[in-house]
Amino acid sequence: MASVAAQHARRQAGDQDETILVSLPTIHCAACINTVEQGLLALPHVKDARVNLTRKRATVHADPGTDPADIVADVERLGYEAHLLDSATLSGDAADRAGRDLLMRLAVAGFASMNVMLLSVAVWSGAEGATRDLFHWISAAIVMPAVAFSALPFFRNAWTALRAGHLNMDVPISLAILLALVTSLWETSLSGEHAYFDAAIALTFFLLTGRYLDHRTRSVARSAARELAALEVPKAWRVGADGDEKVDVATLSVGDMIRVHPGARMPVDGEITDGTSELDRSLLTGETVPVYAEPGRAVSAGEVNLTGPLVIRATAVGRDTSLHRMADLVAIAESGRSRYTSLADKAAKLYAPGVHILSALAFVGWLLYSGDLRVALNIAAAVLIITCPCALGLAVPAVTTAASGRLFRHGLLIKNATALERLAQVDTVMFDKTGTLTAGTPVLTNLEAIPPRDLQIALALAEGSAHPLSKALTQAARDAGVAPADISGITEVPGHGTEGVWQGQKVQLGRAAWVGAEPSDQTAAWLRIGDGAPQSFLFTDRLRDGAAETVAALKESGLRVILMSGDSPKAVQSLAETLGIDDWTAEALPADKADRINALSDQGAKVLMVGDGLNDTAALTAAHASISPASALDAARVASDIVLLGSSLSPLPEAIRTAGRSVRRIRENFTIATWYNIIAVPLAVAGLCSPLIAALAMSASSITVSLNALRVR
Repeated sequence: MASVAAQHARRQAGDQDETILVSLPTIHCAACINTVEQGLLALPHVKDARVNLTRKRATVHADPGTDPADIVADVERLGYEAHLLDSATLSGDAADRAGRDLLMRLAVAGFASMNVMLLSVAVWSGAEGATRDLFHWISAAIVMPAVAFSALPFFRNAWTALRAGHLNMDVPISLAILLALVTSLWETSLSGEHAYFDAAIALTFFLLTGRYLDHRTRSVARSAARELAALEVPKAWRVGADGDEKVDVATLSVGDMIRVHPGARMPVDGEITDGTSELDRSLLTGETVPVYAEPGRAVSAGEVNLTGPLVIRATAVGRDTSLHRMADLVAIAESGRSRYTSLADKAAKLYAPGVHILSALAFVGWLLYSGDLRVALNIAAAVLIITCPCALGLAVPAVTTAASGRLFRHGLLIKNATALERLAQVDTVMFDKTGTLTAGTPVLTNLEAIPPRDLQIALALAEGSAHPLSKALTQAARDAGVAPADISGITEVPGHGTEGVWQGQKVQLGRAAWVGAEPSDQTAAWLRIGDGAPQSFLFTDRLRDGAAETVAALKESGLRVILMSGDSPKAVQSLAETLGIDDWTAEALPADKADRINALSDQGAKVLMVGDGLNDTAALTAAHASISPASALDAARVASDIVLLGSSLSPLPEAIRTAGRSVRRIRENFTIATWYNIIAVPLAVAGLCSPLIAALAMSASSITVSLNALRVR
């Protein structure tokens, strides 16, 4: 209780806290949230910490001047992968204003519709003369401001389309609503028998329902390119004549000397001038094994320095860095995907001009037949109202909402409005390797072949290192119940490994060349005791759950399966042979994956990309459809259409099958809407469509479409 009170007191004190955003790609449950939050709150410089599981992100409020790198290190000590995000870059991520706006307009339309329908029942029941006129004027007083507010999205979209010289679904919607209001006001002023106020507000309500359902199938729209930019390091240590100075990365210039501490990411592209270490390049290239870093080696922005301090000379800064070039690739791909035309838009191209022509013909025909402008205008309004695309407006969102619910129960989250339509068209599936088909973490494979004494010594040395292979060795040995040997003077040699003294002998655990061993084709760490022969500890990246079954199911369905990875040829070939994938590419750069997808698209292929890393974001965005695991970084999840919530890949075939069924239901809904118009339009053209018939017809078509959509579930 005392600690809780202390934390509360710290939160109340000071109003100039430093806000630090940390990406947590490996958290997956409530226990992870509690561990991270409690671990951070226990730190004296942290005032508040909140973890968002959906975004896999922690927001930390700390004392002014707190180094964000320290927060990242603290989280990693808790056992979770962490990456610093730039809060200034992400400040544009506002709350879901669009969703709240639609919901508010829907509520106003619903409230107004209920009240106007009560008045309309009285009119339909036989109210006449002054009573009928009074009810019509009250309806007008309710509907006019309600429509002006609730139907504004339709009016705005229609005006935008007309200014651009084309028609969309909102044009006939807006025209029908406006014409219904104008003719109703005219009829009411002339004490006419029929008014369409109820139809106008009901039409607005139904269409807003469809628009809101459509919005609910997507997450908050965010740019993957912006997320990539947010992963850039906001601060860096510049080496000067008076010592190291912490500066904004934006102030760095080519030629500046920059010190990068262990655990930090490279702020710019550059060349190492001093120090040795190892680099984790997995976020950019997908390589599972850290690479040796020494003077003269080129480094890229976004790479993580693992073991020793480095000094680099900046060769590219700002928009010229590799991370920014990757963001540019993603932005280009995003603009390309936006050109996809949905089924609803295709229907609108045919439907909108047809409705307008039909209404105009009805107006001209009745004007010539009756010579009465009032009758002709009323019938033209009736045609527009009864043919207004309520059913078409619900056809797509009703199905996608039902399908999204089904896939969510199978562990898949649909993020994009047209994702199901595009997923149903795929004929090729491209997988990344590390973190997608594999778990992305090394596993010790020859534990049983290692002598107990060697395992105890290796465990003691591995516990003194943050290297990924050391962590894997420590985990395997602890799980086997091994106790560490008593070793003194344990030190980590940056870029090489860990050494110490055991029973008077020097012991080393690290790279093959450092301990005098012959390099292995397999990922390995080597232990040397005194002058003895080195002992190898072999590692592999284990398959993700369901990977083999998923690849087999996709191939059985007739889909082409491709593997592209930035990992070494040996590792990629081994995985491809294990899964039965014939088409594979190793050492692929981010641009290579995007280029391959574009080349396949030019040949007519529809590619589904499945990936999880920064090196996959351009490919995820360039693909016809894309999926990323929940363990992926924010940038990859944002770039993808669908997020795989669980740890298994097995839901992927089900997603493709459900997408196919969804598209069939959407086409069925369009057919239902078409037949509805075939039946209802003659009634409207013949002048037999009263407001009651129009309202019932619209309701019947909307309910039928919604019930058909539920079959997807």
